[in-house]
Amino acid sequence: MIIDWRKLERWSEEWERAKIFQPIRDPKRKKFFATFPFPYMNAPLHVGHGFTAARLDAYVRFKRMRGYNVLFPWAWHWTGEPIMGIALGVRRGDSDTIRVLREIEGVCEEDLRKFVDPIYVARYYTRESKKVVRRMGLSVDWSREFHTTSLNPGFSKFIEWQYQRLRKLGYVVVGTHPVVWCPPCQSPTGDHDRLEGVGVSPEEYILIKFKLDGAHLPAATFRPETIYGVTNLWINPDATYVEAQVGDETWIVSKECADKLREQLREVRIGRRFSGRELIGKTCREPLFGRELLILPAWFVDPDSGSGVVYSVPAHAPYDWVGLRDLLRSPDLLKEFGISAEAIGQIKPISMIQLEGFGDCPAIEIVEKMAVRDQRDPKVEEATKIIYKREFHLGVLKEVCGEYAGRRVSEVKRELVDSFVERGIADVMYDLVQPVICRCKTKCIVKVLKDQWFLAYSREDWKDAVREVLERAYVTPEEARSWFLNVISWLRDKACARRTGLGTPLPWDKKWIVETLSDSTVYMAYYIVSKFINEGKVQPEHLTSEVLDYVFLGEGDPDDISKEVGLNASVLREMREDFLYWYPVDVRTSAKELLPNHLTFFLFHHIALFPPELWPRGIDVNGVLMIEGAKMSKSKGNIITLRDAIDEYGPDAVRCVLILAAERMDDPDWRGENARSVKQRLEGFYSLARELMSVRGGKVGRLERWLTSMLQLRIEAITGALEERRTKTALEEGLFNVWNDVKWYLRRSEEPSEFALRELLSTWIRLLAPFAPFICEHIWHEMGNANFISTAPWPAFDESKLDAEAIEAEELVKRVVEDVKSILDVIRIEPRRICLYAAADWKWDIYRKALEFGVRSYVGLRDLMGTLEKRTKETAEVAKKIVEEVNDLSPMHREFRAKVGVLDELAVLGDAKGFLEREFRARIEIYSEDDPTRYDPANRAGRAIPYKPAIYVE
Repeated sequence: MIIDWRKLERWSEEWERAKIFQPIRDPKRKKFFATFPFPYMNAPLHVGHGFTAARLDAYVRFKRMRGYNVLFPWAWHWTGEPIMGIALGVRRGDSDTIRVLREIEGVCEEDLRKFVDPIYVARYYTRESKKVVRRMGLSVDWSREFHTTSLNPGFSKFIEWQYQRLRKLGYVVVGTHPVVWCPPCQSPTGDHDRLEGVGVSPEEYILIKFKLDGAHLPAATFRPETIYGVTNLWINPDATYVEAQVGDETWIVSKECADKLREQLREVRIGRRFSGRELIGKTCREPLFGRELLILPAWFVDPDSGSGVVYSVPAHAPYDWVGLRDLLRSPDLLKEFGISAEAIGQIKPISMIQLEGFGDCPAIEIVEKMAVRDQRDPKVEEATKIIYKREFHLGVLKEVCGEYAGRRVSEVKRELVDSFVERGIADVMYDLVQPVICRCKTKCIVKVLKDQWFLAYSREDWKDAVREVLERAYVTPEEARSWFLNVISWLRDKACARRTGLGTPLPWDKKWIVETLSDSTVYMAYYIVSKFINEGKVQPEHLTSEVLDYVFLGEGDPDDISKEVGLNASVLREMREDFLYWYPVDVRTSAKELLPNHLTFFLFHHIALFPPELWPRGIDVNGVLMIEGAKMSKSKGNIITLRDAIDEYGPDAVRCVLILAAERMDDPDWRGENARSVKQRLEGFYSLARELMSVRGGKVGRLERWLTSMLQLRIEAITGALEERRTKTALEEGLFNVWNDVKWYLRRSEEPSEFALRELLSTWIRLLAPFAPFICEHIWHEMGNANFISTAPWPAFDESKLDAEAIEAEELVKRVVEDVKSILDVIRIEPRRICLYAAADWKWDIYRKALEFGVRSYVGLRDLMGTLEKRTKETAEVAKKIVEEVNDLSPMHREFRAKVGVLDELAVLGDAKGFLEREFRARIEIYSEDDPTRYDPANRAGRAIPYKPAIYVE
């Protein structure tokens, strides 16, 4: 049946009109506060937003139906450079920006002309996105809606309060630190202000100084301990190098490196420029022992990475070994640079790290094992990552490393660096290991800033408190906890302000604006205040630090504060009571790409600002959505907006296909064929529901008891999965497994029971309501219910309705059908007669004892045999066969069969005879194995064991 999904979307208006998602404080009810990262309004919402939002909404709908007082608010993020970047792109007439706006995001020409104003951009996307959130059926409390930046004075007051307090507590400090910097914007570039390079931070390169003709060749490395195994230097012959005066030393580095050093508080005067070819074939001296080393050509040396100079450790660096091997294989190249093959052949790898599982030269071994072709082979990068990671964590330095011998690489690195710097044989610089592109489309660099404001994330006491909250928080999936701990360990101070874009000015230094991620850490607390502002009970100017100290921290006297700010004391007390009721956040759901920044900062700031009883209780992390197997990208055009998806498939299908795409931290994949399939399934579900509603009459027997029992098991499974936030598992159980139960029942029953099916349908649609709320609400009302299914009670698992005998009887019938089909697939005949032989009583004795013993070994089988009165070769073979069957049972069926004891297979098969004859269009004959009158020309009866009748077909 084709459904007009547009008409079903009216339920969103009905829910909003009835205010069923606008909870009020009720001390008698247990609250549940769920939050979703407010989306950034430089683009329409896409199916990636939909994936996280649909998972969270299914969960909060479930909690609401479980009786919780649920708060699920929503807001919009306007802070930062991206919105400004869109407006600047339109002003400049940037063709790529305008193409995306027109072709992918569907912005009409009238609106596009107004996109030169960043505020219009933000308002446009907020307006359009709110429509989509409503169409999606998200159960949002819109009474608390707000947007960020100083364009919202109330939120700006909240940010000022937050940063004044963080500064007072010593969590915001002024200092000198390296930051990712956009030269045109003249600002640090946070993750949300980047087109590329999210999560990339400045990395410290160690510069080992090799000597050449009175100058230094500083070779950049992350592994300074490997200097003990150096054999030669690498230079890119096609790159431009310079002689630069750095302080009182002359350095030979790439032109790109010299430019970067200027941004890192160094005095740099650039002198002569020349090609890297000029250095090839010369010799330099390494700084430890003064050995002469040959300078060789290598095109894998990137002049824009580090210093453009790399030293070679072929025993432990796959690139270095492959580079030497490539040179030996290229006599013409050696001739071009005037280098003899003998000179290359004399370079011998120096083993200086002992690594379990490898010999003296791990790099050579892994290159050969992975069959790396040459230095352009992608496998050489993979080999490098494997060796570097293992050597850093597990490698032990050998005697050649002198005073550091016998110690792990990971233990000595910092000590070694400090020693080398103190001795003047090493220096440091900062660089980015991956490109970072600002929203203004400029490639970013590392700049060392003086007098810049930073969040002091490197404070160990702060980190320890975050680790403490992680220990007691409910984190799903569990593996996300270790991700958090790793991030906390390496997290460093972070710039919290920038010069350009939208945002709230830093209260004590107005030339800086609180940057995108730094104003989105504890805004969940502002949801409590925003409702009072939206209702007109509180004005933005009322939100002084004294008012917010009282609301969030309980500091001060409300009567005194009331007189000072002109705000009714009863309103102050109401805000404080609301905050204490709703806080802390019970679950924060987001994608794993936000774990290294936003989700971690969310923990840091809550710990800094609030007492332990208000720290977050739960975090749910999910994967990052792909489109048809590829990463989403606006520039490549493979992005699907939520609006377009809902237009094509309807909101319930979009919700369900997203939820079914993945759970835990697996990356989901949006595929159109899956969306079409789910849409058809939902339309089929509606047709089936109408069919069930039309059933009249019928009795309740064993088959109906089986249906009721299976429904209870599904309730238990779905409830358990949702409590663990395994939404995919829960939906699979509800949409597919219950469906299969119903279809089996209708296939089996000659006269379906109206009573059983009405009860089933009423339960089934409630189980699906969190996932497909529109169609379930529609069916619910077609069944004659006046209330909303969205607030109906969640079905409770009732163990008393489990009928073990009915469950196992139907399992027997299903198995007979499967076994007969398997036989027919082999013999390929149209059956005329099918004989079924039920196991003899003595086999049931063995079966019951096997269930009781829980036999899982030869000794256990021997002990089981010792309990039997009749011990023959036949009983031994039967017992072994029965034990194998019992061991394959799930714990549930083992328990149920133990309760049943002996199943009357003759009666069960007799009841199912009509069904089996319809199924196979053949005469069905049913016998006991030991019936002397049985028809058994092939002597099959003896093969029968409990729950597995023997079968003869002719």
